[in-house]
Amino acid sequence: MKKSKHTKSKSKRIIIRTMLVIVFLISIAVLLLHLHNLNKEKQDNQNILENIKIDTAEVTEERTEKMIQLEELQKENEEIIGWLEIAETNINLPVCQAQDNSYYLTHNYKKEKATSGALFLDKDFNLDKPSTNYLIYGHRNKNGTMFEDLMKYKDEQFFKSHPTIKFTTTKEDTEYQIIAVFFSRVYYKDEQNVFRYYQFVNAESETEYNEYISNCKKASIYDTGATAEYGEQLLTLSTCEYSQEDGRFAIVAKKK
Repeated sequence: MKKSKHTKSKSKRIIIRTMLVIVFLISIAVLLLHLHNLNKEKQDNQNILENIKIDTAEVTEERTEKMIQLEELQKENEEIIGWLEIAETNINLPVCQAQDNSYYLTHNYKKEKATSGALFLDKDFNLDKPSTNYLIYGHRNKNGTMFEDLMKYKDEQFFKSHPTIKFTTTKEDTEYQIIAVFFSRVYYKDEQNVFRYYQFVNAESETEYNEYISNCKKASIYDTGATAEYGEQLLTLSTCEYSQEDGRFAIVAKKK
């Protein structure tokens, strides 16, 4: 007996409903897995140094507790080169450096696959003979980790109460004074007379250094009341900004 048109239509509707339910359940499962991974990444990036026990007798004026903890952390991953901290933010994290600028976009400081990646120093920075500018990159994400809290510096009042950044290596434990906060973007190769701050790691001359500082100050969204002079070590933090295509948000500071 042939199926009626009504029966065929009903069967199709059942199949479509079933497929929609399956797609919905898969979507929910993917979303829950994503949220689980983000939460795990957030937990992994909290209180990292608190789990590293050291002999306090080794602490001196020249070798602070954080410097020694960093040395211990490097035993797990030799590509961890520093520690970045901004008071009253979630930025209290290790900084890595790889041979390229893509690896730590998708891996954490333990070299595990991670959506949030890790904070990382530009590959061109020379740690053996420190370059002019510590150029450090990091993702932003909805769980508030990595460089999400850099966006708080859009508010001048937040800057005024948090004018310094602490950056620690195994050689020094130092504060940096913020001199500029600005929006930018990744420019096309054929665009001329634009400020590509993300290409500045080592100044070849005093003129190049001063030009970088001048461009930073011109771009700054408010006056920080500070600048830098040739020879002073710089620190630039860079993250994505979504108000424009390939937007960036950057903070530039000098060693105190």
